[in-house]
Amino acid sequence: MSHIMEVDVETAKTWMDTDTAILIDVREKQELDEVKIQGALHNPMSDFNPDAVPKDSGKKIIFVCAHGMRSMQVGQYLINSDKLSEAYTMVGGTSAWAQAGLPFEHE
Repeated sequence: MSHIMEVDVETAKTWMDTDTAILIDVREKQELDEVKIQGALHNPMSDFNPDAVPKDSGKKIIFVCAHGMRSMQVGQYLINSDKLSEAYTMVGGTSAWAQAGLPFEHE
């Protein structure tokens, strides 16, 4: 069985900047008020839609939440159910992104 892989915030940012990855934010709507990463697709865990995850884009799929637990669960679920063969979770989530001084928006 495959496992979700971890990626640090700097690598995730580089992948997004080079258009080689898609970032999917699984936090809830109200959490976007605090930190919203530009370009991330919002697909909240409470109402997660696996069909909304781009599967044939040829890009890496990175899941993100506030600290990294929910994103790991969602990514691993998609791997276990054979909806994705490879997925990443951003270590430390949006908290690590903000602490690294990377750009974000407020909703």
